[in-house]
Amino acid sequence: MSNTYLNPIEKEYDAIVIGTGISGGWAAKELCENGLNTLVLERGRMVKHIEDYPTMYMDPWDFKHRGRATTEDRKKQEKQARTGYTTGEASKHWFVDDLVHPYHETKRFDWIRGYHVGGKSLMWARMSFRWSEMDFEANKKDGHGVDWPIRYKDLKPWYEKVEQFVGISGKNENLPQLPDSIFTPPIELNCVEKEFQKGVAENYNDRQIINGRSANFTGDEKREGRSKCQFRNRCIRGCPFGAYFSSNSCTLPAAERAGGMTLRPNSIVHEIIYDDDKKIAIGVKVIDTETNEKMEFYAKVIFCCASTVATTSILLQSKSERFPNGLGNDSGELGHNMMDHHFKVGASGTFEGHEDDYYKGRKPNGFFVPRFRNLDAKSKQKDFIRGYGMQGGASRTNWTRAIGEMSYGDQLKEELIKPGEWRLGVNCFGECLPYHENKMTLNYDKLDKWGLPTVDFDSEYKENEMEMRKDAEKEAVAMLKSAGFKDVKGYNNPCFPGNGIHEMGTARMGRDPKTSVLNGNNQIHAVPNVYVTDGACMASSASQNPSLTYMAITARAANHAAKELNKKQNI
Repeated sequence: MSNTYLNPIEKEYDAIVIGTGISGGWAAKELCENGLNTLVLERGRMVKHIEDYPTMYMDPWDFKHRGRATTEDRKKQEKQARTGYTTGEASKHWFVDDLVHPYHETKRFDWIRGYHVGGKSLMWARMSFRWSEMDFEANKKDGHGVDWPIRYKDLKPWYEKVEQFVGISGKNENLPQLPDSIFTPPIELNCVEKEFQKGVAENYNDRQIINGRSANFTGDEKREGRSKCQFRNRCIRGCPFGAYFSSNSCTLPAAERAGGMTLRPNSIVHEIIYDDDKKIAIGVKVIDTETNEKMEFYAKVIFCCASTVATTSILLQSKSERFPNGLGNDSGELGHNMMDHHFKVGASGTFEGHEDDYYKGRKPNGFFVPRFRNLDAKSKQKDFIRGYGMQGGASRTNWTRAIGEMSYGDQLKEELIKPGEWRLGVNCFGECLPYHENKMTLNYDKLDKWGLPTVDFDSEYKENEMEMRKDAEKEAVAMLKSAGFKDVKGYNNPCFPGNGIHEMGTARMGRDPKTSVLNGNNQIHAVPNVYVTDGACMASSASQNPSLTYMAITARAANHAAKELNKKQNI
């Protein structure tokens, strides 16, 4: 972005977008490209593409502590550090300080946050999958949660629009449970991943190993401000090539090119202003994090894209005579139905062979196993409903295998310059059902440094998820053994909501205002000029990573909002 940020002189806009992550970036792009004068508010600091990626070129020896977090760092990110995500010097600056931004847990919740322009779009794992018709129909068919007010056909053109812009590497497979995207060339499997693919194909007819699908741009097509993936696998640091999709490298520059965007970081939105007479939202209340100045901005349309928990917090704080329990909370469902994928279950094994083979570069993607449970009568399970997918990759171990060994001298040196054995790991990601009792609430007794309520989490995985995990471990072990891998070991490690960083569902879409917060266009049922398009809007979680669906939903909703606004202005 050309300017650090623009302090708005004006107070009134066509649209306000809260948040600059994956959803907020798309809302800004689509609204600006539709000609709307749009204020984009971000609670965190400014991050300029390339200029503000301090570790993007650093090697392990460039770090003061060889890449490891210090004891002091861990104290500042105590809750996040227990996940392992924040334990490195290369990316610790993207994760919030838990002491400055506290939260509370009735049951353990690993809340991972990035407060800066771009949000978690700078840190995401980039796995990009469409949802299928069965994912949107699941709630209605098995009676868990509420029926989605949309179906796959409603999102299909928006998936296509998003994919053409984002650049997703992958390969067509023609699978009904995992619709194909518009792809750039796939990131190829390495030789041992191909052995796994071949072994599974020879032993199973109900599942397959496919190339991972990730928002890492590949191929030689020209994209403005971007070049193809360089296989550095340092995506989380911020990519100077713009090779992976982020708000900073893609959607926010597109919004700026379109004109009409005002970006204001360091701006905590804590309330949406509702006009009881007009029966619409008219603006937002903001605290400047640097000056503590309180201000208000006004708009005809408001997009909530602050992330699941932050958006829900804002709505819960937005109380009025009409909405004493939070904006749009007629159903009482606001804050409930929290979901997140469960993982940290699977298997690993070694492969004998290909000792003379290696690979070049550090590819940022591996293989994927699309869901194969509960697809039809043949794959139906008696112990759980819905299903899981598998992700993983193979690599050769390195010199660190020598730690703790008793050998020494020339023999040790010779061994350490040779690549180690091939090892392949499988990690399963499973769907979580929408349970009403899984919730987040606001704690007004424990305020943050800006005097705002903090969040309490009361959420857990239940019997269906636990039974699914047993099956996932068993199948991962069986698949590796059948494909000829040795020393196969399964694992089922503790996993808590939030750890998957796919928290969603706390302001869900639905057909009935009595049981949901949003309608089929992502509008709050009773306040149609407020749209929610981040993870909070989800009515179920599927087993696929959700970010591509967030993007498609946001693009669809933003174009609906622009069309509705233009209709009113042309009357």
